[in-house]
Amino acid sequence: MLAAFLSALTFQAGYNASLVSVGATLLGVAGGCAGSFMFLRKRTLVSDAVAHATLPGVCIAFMVMVALGGDGRNLPGLLLGSAATAGLGLLTVDWITRRTRLSEDAAIGAVLSVFFGLGVVLLTVIQTLSRGKQAGLEGFLLGSTSGMLFQDAVIIALGGALSTAIVLLLRRPMTLVAFDAEYAGATGVPVRLVDLAMMTVVMMVTVIGLKLVGLILIVSSLIIPSVSARFWTDRSDRLLIIAAAVGGAAGYLGTALSAAAPNVPTGPIIVLVNFAFFLISLLLSPRRGVLAAYLRYRKFQVDVHVHQGLAALARGETIHERLTQKVMRRAGYLRDDLVATDMGRAAAAKTVLDEARWAKARQIFHDEAVFASYDGLTPIEAVLTADQINDIDTALGAPAPVQE
Repeated sequence: MLAAFLSALTFQAGYNASLVSVGATLLGVAGGCAGSFMFLRKRTLVSDAVAHATLPGVCIAFMVMVALGGDGRNLPGLLLGSAATAGLGLLTVDWITRRTRLSEDAAIGAVLSVFFGLGVVLLTVIQTLSRGKQAGLEGFLLGSTSGMLFQDAVIIALGGALSTAIVLLLRRPMTLVAFDAEYAGATGVPVRLVDLAMMTVVMMVTVIGLKLVGLILIVSSLIIPSVSARFWTDRSDRLLIIAAAVGGAAGYLGTALSAAAPNVPTGPIIVLVNFAFFLISLLLSPRRGVLAAYLRYRKFQVDVHVHQGLAALARGETIHERLTQKVMRRAGYLRDDLVATDMGRAAAAKTVLDEARWAKARQIFHDEAVFASYDGLTPIEAVLTADQINDIDTALGAPAPVQE
């Protein structure tokens, strides 16, 4: 298993596996880029409506090609049909949202269910046709990479490159519309056209991804990478890069895992790898991750107990709380017999002085923004400048601290 996985990673698992790996990587990069702005615009479910709207187009394209004497399995023709109905679905969502009182989520739900229902009906009809029984169009639901050809990989590469180029070209207006559409409109940005451009890019990625992950799972390649990237950055440009990297890595590793386990479908594996990246981001992100939040909470608990212990030392009281005793001993403020150390007595005196400083600071300064940041635990030196602290000490009659 490991040997097969490493072989797939180094493009030595066969021609078809290498094609699928390249195509999935390019699709992941394009999906990460396209999905980032829909995520920032809070319109990620539009991609779900677009994906489900492709099914009737695939079926109609198949029937048209069969009626014209073909076998109906020409991928460019199927993708062209899916693009047509996906575009119609986009315009329908946009029309319902602008011309009726229905909200966008209601429009998305209506388009998603109606178009997908029509596609299932057409798929059933195709299976009754004499020339369509072996069409294998069900592969467009969950993806099918077993028969992927070189021209298929070229189509995915060209479509992914074009969609990524559009995102890079329109990055600034897309960013402005995603964060503040009203301001963008006031500055002359055509908000509706930019929104349509975002949805068009999503449609392009959805259409080229049908062969690899299918219309049901393609949504994961559009949404999950950008959600994962959001844990790591606050900047839109970095979000775009990280989302593209996550999507590309998920496609690359997912196809390698699928090649190492031939009976496992590629599309679902790519989705699971994307989810694994999301879990890693959720747990290990240094600012928004669960682990970081837990460590901040534990630090806050320790700071509270240290502050309470120092305040008790300053009042000459005995510390009875076991956890407070533990953190005070660990900090070097208490000996094992619960007697304050020299460091503990100095820190207790500093705590009392800082409380007096804050009380006096409110009388001298009138900056509520500064005092709103004080939580009773933050050192005064982290909030006020050295000159301000000297002024406060002068007002208190306390000796100014020696500057090292």
